[in-house]
Amino acid sequence: MITKMTGVLARVLDDEARVQVGPIEYQVLIPETVRRQLQLRTGREVTFHVTEFLEGNGGGNRFVPRRIGFLTESELEFFDLFCTVEKIGVKKALRAMSRSVKEIADAVSRQDARWLATLPGIGAQTADQIIISLKRKVTRFALMAAAQQPSLPEPAEAAPVPDAVVEANGKKKANGKKKAAAEEEPAPEPLVTPADGQLIEDVYQALMGLGLNPLDARSKLDGLLTCGKPFKSLQQALTLIFGQKG
Repeated sequence: MITKMTGVLARVLDDEARVQVGPIEYQVLIPETVRRQLQLRTGREVTFHVTEFLEGNGGGNRFVPRRIGFLTESELEFFDLFCTVEKIGVKKALRAMSRSVKEIADAVSRQDARWLATLPGIGAQTADQIIISLKRKVTRFALMAAAQQPSLPEPAEAAPVPDAVVEANGKKKANGKKKAAAEEEPAPEPLVTPADGQLIEDVYQALMGLGLNPLDARSKLDGLLTCGKPFKSLQQALTLIFGQKG
């Protein structure tokens, strides 16, 4: 069984990522927490800690292999633990992980069934069952430091064209002028600061704190990330989302 895979992030869809490893593109199912961190990372290398399962149809005569990915090993371990709760299957556990592992584990530790029932697909009865099953097993997850997005390598810079090649084309002088002009031009300002993942997570948590349900919070966040306007702080992000003028 594959436990870790590294490749170039090709696409991020609603509940999955597509990862290019050599000539092969893999489907990796991801929870909402991972999706938020990957939204702005298309085209960059990413490493997933993965687990696999077989998904069958109603008749049980056809099974499709599926791969689930997380950015940290701790997230994967918590997911495996979450799946041990009675009546919580792989798909339900994956959907429910719309909040960070630390938050969910902390809610289980303090036996907060009401909070757990706000997770997608988790009702009051299931929330009680989660507490009964996991309250003695989640301490280390509840005490873990706030999750930080793994450092994803920046794309490699293109190698300079050798002078010999430029001379062979009779364009050395023109190329030199273009190169100098390119060096003088300032790099375009990124839409989000280097703390992409953490800032996006902060915005999502703030929207939830304002009373939005997970679906509406995700819709607002997606709109923010596709509006094309830069933001460097939580306040700037909320101002863009709610159309305030300052």
